[in-house]
Amino acid sequence: MKILRILFVFLLMFACKTEKRSKEISSKKEGIANTEIVSEKFQKIIDAAKLKGAILIYNSNKKQFLSNDFNWARTGKLPASTYKIPNSIIALETSIVENDSTIFKWNGEDRRLKIWEQDLYFKQAFHYSCVPCYQEIARKIGVERMKKYLEKLNYGDIKVDSTNIDLFWLQGNSKITQFQQIDFLQRFYKKQLPISKRTDSIMKNMIVMKDKEGVKLSGKTGWSIVNNKSNGWFVGYVEQYDNVIYFATNIEPLPEFDMSLFPEIRKQITMKALQIIGVDL
Repeated sequence: MKILRILFVFLLMFACKTEKRSKEISSKKEGIANTEIVSEKFQKIIDAAKLKGAILIYNSNKKQFLSNDFNWARTGKLPASTYKIPNSIIALETSIVENDSTIFKWNGEDRRLKIWEQDLYFKQAFHYSCVPCYQEIARKIGVERMKKYLEKLNYGDIKVDSTNIDLFWLQGNSKITQFQQIDFLQRFYKKQLPISKRTDSIMKNMIVMKDKEGVKLSGKTGWSIVNNKSNGWFVGYVEQYDNVIYFATNIEPLPEFDMSLFPEIRKQITMKALQIIGVDL
């Protein structure tokens, strides 16, 4: 009888340990696993806008990726002006630019956009997406330092050399996927990039696009044209109360699309997708 009691206690202890271990394994899995959910609603947004491409959204709290096309989201594209985020970080880290109030003098030459034909603060150059300003920054950073920092920041698959130092994000073979954009933004937001606190603070303030009633939108658009084919980006994140929602939209126009709408459509379709998942901007 005594032997049976000892055996029963041993089996009970083993069962408890096994259950505890199973819960711990399950908890660990829940802590690292990200689910991928295909959204037909996102596809309807893109179809209605006469575009092709993908909207990719990551909900931090739910650890969910949502997209209409995960294959597109895993295909690399030129970063275009979304590269102004890492380019700005590198400019600050190398002291090429002192702060967001550093002035870029206009040399009086004609520029593609009238809004660029003026002296611009660094923050304005970022939000106006001033290509000549950032070409100047890239040339001052130089090839070797640019490569060094790109490796440190682990940003996409970027091809930089002496022939393309002021164009590599707009032309050539540089690529980044939507998943990589979100990964970079997560590390940036969580202060996991190897950069100074000062640079982090300046950048987080500089990229804010909208801030109202507990909801803050930060991000950057991008537009590249290769062989008369346009590709557009909108990447960033929304801080909503106790959650952070990351997004990376990449689209291309269909033949029937009205190209005069392209500058705004990247943001518009992203906002519609965010609204679907409960983000009110």
